[in-house]
Amino acid sequence: MAAPKTPATVIAEPAKCPTCKGSGEVSRTVHVGRKRRPVGQQTGLCLACLGSGEATD
Repeated sequence: MAAPKTPATVIAEPAKCPTCKGSGEVSRTVHVGRKRRPVGQQTGLCLACLGSGEATD
């Protein structure tokens, strides 16, 4: 009889951050003027994962 084969070791990737979906950046709408109309979006560092893109506990 042949010896049972051991399964190959699989290196699991860390889970993606749910807030930025792994990109490390989040977008916020920029408002200007007295009526606060939206003019575009500005990207910034994700505060949940601090820009790494990996989920934290």
